[in-house]
Amino acid sequence: MDPAVIGARLASSAVAPLIKRLFVREGPGAGLVDQPVRISSLVSFRGEKRTLEINDLHKLAAELVARATRHAGPGERPCPADEDELIARHLATTLNALGDLTMDDVQAVRFGHRMLAKDLQHRARLADLRLSLDGSRLYRNLLDTACLHILHFFTQRSTFVARTLVEQSGQLTELITKIDILIERLPSQSAQDAAFERRYADYTTLKHGTLTIVGIDLSHSEATWPLDAAYLSLEAVSQDERPLGLEGGAQLTTLPADRALAGHERVLLRGVAGSGKTTLVQWLAVSAARQEPPRGLEQLIGRVPFVLPLRTIARQDALPSPARFLGAVHCPLDGAQPDGWADRVLTAGRGLLLIDGIDEIPERDRERTRAWLADLLLAYPGNLWLVTSRPSAVADDWLAAQHFSEFALSPMRREDMAAFIDRWHAAARQTCRTDDERAPLDAYRMALHTAVRTKQDLSRLATNPLMCGLICALHRARRGYLPPGRKALYDAALSMLLTRRDTERRVYAPGDIQLDEEPQIQLLQRLAYYLIRNGEAELDRDRAERIIAEALPSVPAAQALGGAPRILNHLLLRTGLLREPSVGTVEFVHRTFQDYLGAKAAVEAWDVGLLVSHADDTQWEDVFRMSVAHARPRERVDLLTKLLERGRSHPAVRARLHLLAMACLEHAADLDPQVRDQVKRHADDLIPPRSSSAARDLANVGPLVLPLLPGPEGLSDSEAEACVITASVVGTDAAIPYLRQFCTHPSLPVRAQLASGWKRFDTERYFTEVISQLAPDGLYFVAESTEHLRILQDTGPRPMLLLRGGFTEDELRTALDPGPLTHLRLDDNVELSDLGCLRHLTRLRVLTLTSCPRVIDLLPLADLTLTTLDIVSRHNRWHFDNLGRLTTLDHLRLMVLDPETPPETYRLPRLSRLTLVPHRQDVPLDWIAECFPGLRQLRIEAQKPGLHPIDLAPLRALRHLETVTLRAVRAVDDDALPGVTVRPLPLARRVGVPAEPADPVPGAGPDAHGPA
Repeated sequence: MDPAVIGARLASSAVAPLIKRLFVREGPGAGLVDQPVRISSLVSFRGEKRTLEINDLHKLAAELVARATRHAGPGERPCPADEDELIARHLATTLNALGDLTMDDVQAVRFGHRMLAKDLQHRARLADLRLSLDGSRLYRNLLDTACLHILHFFTQRSTFVARTLVEQSGQLTELITKIDILIERLPSQSAQDAAFERRYADYTTLKHGTLTIVGIDLSHSEATWPLDAAYLSLEAVSQDERPLGLEGGAQLTTLPADRALAGHERVLLRGVAGSGKTTLVQWLAVSAARQEPPRGLEQLIGRVPFVLPLRTIARQDALPSPARFLGAVHCPLDGAQPDGWADRVLTAGRGLLLIDGIDEIPERDRERTRAWLADLLLAYPGNLWLVTSRPSAVADDWLAAQHFSEFALSPMRREDMAAFIDRWHAAARQTCRTDDERAPLDAYRMALHTAVRTKQDLSRLATNPLMCGLICALHRARRGYLPPGRKALYDAALSMLLTRRDTERRVYAPGDIQLDEEPQIQLLQRLAYYLIRNGEAELDRDRAERIIAEALPSVPAAQALGGAPRILNHLLLRTGLLREPSVGTVEFVHRTFQDYLGAKAAVEAWDVGLLVSHADDTQWEDVFRMSVAHARPRERVDLLTKLLERGRSHPAVRARLHLLAMACLEHAADLDPQVRDQVKRHADDLIPPRSSSAARDLANVGPLVLPLLPGPEGLSDSEAEACVITASVVGTDAAIPYLRQFCTHPSLPVRAQLASGWKRFDTERYFTEVISQLAPDGLYFVAESTEHLRILQDTGPRPMLLLRGGFTEDELRTALDPGPLTHLRLDDNVELSDLGCLRHLTRLRVLTLTSCPRVIDLLPLADLTLTTLDIVSRHNRWHFDNLGRLTTLDHLRLMVLDPETPPETYRLPRLSRLTLVPHRQDVPLDWIAECFPGLRQLRIEAQKPGLHPIDLAPLRALRHLETVTLRAVRAVDDDALPGVTVRPLPLARRVGVPAEPADPVPGAGPDAHGPA
């Protein structure tokens, strides 16, 4: 192995313990020192506090060299074996120079680890190392690694200069984390592979590093926006309905969309048209190519991105093997890649495979695509996979067998819309040529902010980046005026893109031929309708030219431009609606335009049978909606009547078709009242919704559904919760008066849903009308921002809080009022690592940590009097340090993930209640009696069926055991525990924000711990 990288191959777990021995342990009060201290006073082999002799220093250096050679692997020794002792001697001599340093620890951190290494080497007077080239390189890399950990030690020790060191400490921690990841991920590479990867990374950064911004300008140089400035991280919601928390999770996991890969190797991301799926794919590809991922996405370090748009690769006879990935997407570097390079990357588990657009390929191709994916996953485990799709293009479990986690992109929130509007106008300002062009932009921006806040139709349309960009562009082009309604908005957008912009900017010189709007629309809609009818997302240029040529006799105005090839070039270059993703292919810039224009063609051809027969196809849903918008009143009656008839005669698609009919009412301002009533009557079977999934489906209809939702009177608890979910997901301010009716509902899950919906609405109004009215009994109040937390703390007391998202340790330390707080749950916090920020919460009794992957050490909780701790999450660790120090615990909820038993440090003799959540088929219990000898109640909660029967015999050693509760799992022998009550419970999805569990009472119902 190359000795230049052997230092990086040494993980911090191998180096840190050795480095700590170089320094004396801090005594009590060290944190009160108000000045930095000299490094020479900290070393453990000098002065009055000596605990390490010079011979020990040599042994320590020798151990560091030995560990380095072991980490190199068999057959990869980084230097000749006879130089090990000499390298260790030089390293010990160099580290001994720490005792001669006059700088303090703050100066050393600012100095940097490489400069510290050079300074130590100079002080050690080792000008001539008398080592081979490989030996010298190994010595220097080991010294660099040691100095890196020395500085990290200082940042952890010097509490009295925390403010000075906070930035450097964060950088060092992040650097060490990245080195550890690189150790695991980067194999030895040939020079040819490494050189190609650098070239491919540069290409990927340039290829995917810009976005086209709708409506700013049509010239290529001004129509692009750097991805860094354009990218807006939206939210994604987990679609894996698994219980979380002590009473089960009230909400599915919500996190920034770019963090969907945090903690997951395989993700299926669903999102509506224009929601930002492709933009996210570009951002991940560029982040991986640059090797500069944000904190929390360290999985991208060392990864090689492969962007695979399915609309391009699925058109080929066979889906590509890794060797053909670059060629399949027409990457010009295809011929330059070394033989077998892609195979080596994926075999090493270094690939980031971004497969975009399941919905953009015909349904007939999706099964072969899934088979192709399955084969790749079997052949190349350990890589990262992101697959994108429209929400209902494939079934919920389409990739379940391949262990994909599912997320759905959420609509843009008001804060997202505001941020997008600001960024759009900032980008527009950069494209202006004169001050006169820039002058009105601020006024437009402020006026649009006001319009989006106050106009319900507009805020509903601006819920994804595509439509928000169109609205910004139209608002600017119309000088501050916007048309109402979706169809009017699209009509205005087409007018702007096809004629107004070029005319107003004087693109055409006198005598140039300029096509009017209508002939261009006629040609574009024929291309769109061809793609829709054939289930394609792109077509060959030759085919596009033939379609245009066939249409020319009916569109004589277009013939002024010349033949079909010239007309197609015009549509590609001037309309902003078509593009060439690769040589010889044509596609619409976005599926939304294709559906809108294709629907217009379908109505003009009056292909009502075709529209109705395909209405249950996800690729036709928007086409049908827009067909109703384009149709005349009598035509709308025909379309909707036949849609309802098909729904009645086809039970398998009845719900979807009747919901689609409801959604179409939004676009049918002029419609026979009898037909409108008929559509609403058919919706009675869907309202109220009976489940959370049905509630979310109903919410897709939009604000139209709000007047149809019933009040809380007469609803069961589950129906009331589903109605609240629907109104919350609709997310317009019109939903607030409806939601307010449920504030005093006796069901905890209903009130929990209300508490969790805050982020979708105006902060102040929702708090005043909903949050402040909630009955607090057993309820966790949810904060997802510092503003939420501030309001909750200022209007308290609230003893139960759920903080979701990346609250920093400083925020937790300073913003949480220790007086009333007894229950705290932290969800989806990838920033939190040190629980010392909770030490001041002296009244805290119940703590839940969900998806906090960086938390390792529980020792800071030992000073609290916790009675209940829940650390179950697939994204948390399985083994935590110092759990046994939490001696006040009465109830522990623990995940069983790995086959090995917990460490001895888990011993809690006084624990009386234990809940195990297994994530493997076998659940050994032979360790429980040793770790928890005082246990009285044991509960085992299977998350899904299929666990092997559990042998309860090892529990006989528990002398105080009274009750064993088994959820969705059975015992090998029900009589294995004489005198102990064994209670079986069925598998059920549990809801509600958790509260501290009550003791299980025999006969208290199917689940004494909470609603099922």
